[in-house]
Amino acid sequence: MSENLLFLTGKLAEKSLHKVLAEIQAAPSKAPDFKYRIAQIGVSVAALMTPELIVRRLPDAGDADKIVLPGLCRGDLRLLEEKYGIPVERGPDDLKDLPQFFGRGGKEPDLSKYDVKIFAEIVEAPDLSVAGILKRAEFYRSQGADVIDIGCLPNTPFPHLADAIQALKSAGFKVSVDSLNNDDLLLAGRAGADYLLSLSEKSLWIADEVASTPVLIPSRPGNLSSLYRAIDAMQKKGRAFIADAILDPIPFGLTESIVRYQRLRKRYPDIEIMMGIGNLTELTDADTTGINAMLFGIIAELKLNAVLATSVSPHAVNAVAEADIARRVMFAAREDRRLPRDYSDGLLGLHDRRPFSYSAEEIAELAAQIKDPSFRIQVSAEGVHIYNRDGLFHDTDPFKLYPHLKVDDDASHAFYLGVELARAQIAWQLKKHYSQDEELQWGCNTPKKDEKGRVAHRDASVKEKRAKKAQP
Repeated sequence: MSENLLFLTGKLAEKSLHKVLAEIQAAPSKAPDFKYRIAQIGVSVAALMTPELIVRRLPDAGDADKIVLPGLCRGDLRLLEEKYGIPVERGPDDLKDLPQFFGRGGKEPDLSKYDVKIFAEIVEAPDLSVAGILKRAEFYRSQGADVIDIGCLPNTPFPHLADAIQALKSAGFKVSVDSLNNDDLLLAGRAGADYLLSLSEKSLWIADEVASTPVLIPSRPGNLSSLYRAIDAMQKKGRAFIADAILDPIPFGLTESIVRYQRLRKRYPDIEIMMGIGNLTELTDADTTGINAMLFGIIAELKLNAVLATSVSPHAVNAVAEADIARRVMFAAREDRRLPRDYSDGLLGLHDRRPFSYSAEEIAELAAQIKDPSFRIQVSAEGVHIYNRDGLFHDTDPFKLYPHLKVDDDASHAFYLGVELARAQIAWQLKKHYSQDEELQWGCNTPKKDEKGRVAHRDASVKEKRAKKAQP
């Protein structure tokens, strides 16, 4: 049944909204089944709408079944639902993303589900105090970790290992301990560790001494036969376990090690399998977002059950958070039988799939409507555009734009424009989406924002000034 949608917008975006919605309706296939009406409620910039302003300016919703607001419209939508008696929802931040929005049925993808546990390793645990271990564990939990792995270092005393385990357990954590020392593993098991990494067929006797679930590995690198024997022994005992075929780094057998995981899953279709991903994320000088995306694609296809993630190298500082996003996206894509696209931008750090919403010609059309002195800044494939009632200026070098701005006597305004033009230049260079007065988005590396969607450290007076200069 066709829905009647009422889209609310501002003066500057009205023409573009008509064009985008007409294109959606004219799509040859898979066009969403809705009729629409657009109400322009008298503000220049749609993002400046609030529920209170809408209530004052929109008497009724007519025959609409639902109201769709600009994505950047803030405030409590319940006020509107009570006033008009129909559902109210936010669309995408950029109206040019409406085709993708309606391609999902007007809903955000469900990324609440996953089937891979993240073990986050505190590699230098022996060098930290119990309080330090707890602090690191809380950070990893905030990034999505399910289990905190305490790493033991070779030939390094760890006198507070049992205390650390018990403190973590008291704080509600699942705990694993990773050590090559049998005494450490026995102590950890007796102190209440949930998992022990890593037991081979030679140390399998430890599993008989404690209740902890063992993670099994080959007795020698690449020796799957020894791993098979350890698995068979645990199955005969009816004990829970996780198996790990060990992922090797580039160029020391990565491809062959992935093949080992495939063989392991084929031989044992129902067992739990772990992959330690730090040998790729830590030991490759490449952005870890892409590495995690690829690895979790393999993990989803093989239906592996757990990963051991590390966050030691500065370039891998968000590896646990990336793993959390990747497991959700790849699970959803596998279950939906869809390519892993348009689920999340959390792993898009450097570039965006749709960086430039407007062409230079469309920006020129918007600029022609401006009647006030406030500058708007937009980015197209051709470069950076800045405009107000006095003209439209375009370049790829912000320094060449400065002479046109005439802000020599206004230091605060010059500073503001300098910051925004620098962001716009970076966005153009990296092919990223730019939205005036908003931080550039770096996937899960983007600074956290407050409850109103703003970066927490911004000064309130700056927020107010920027709101007046928001782009359409």
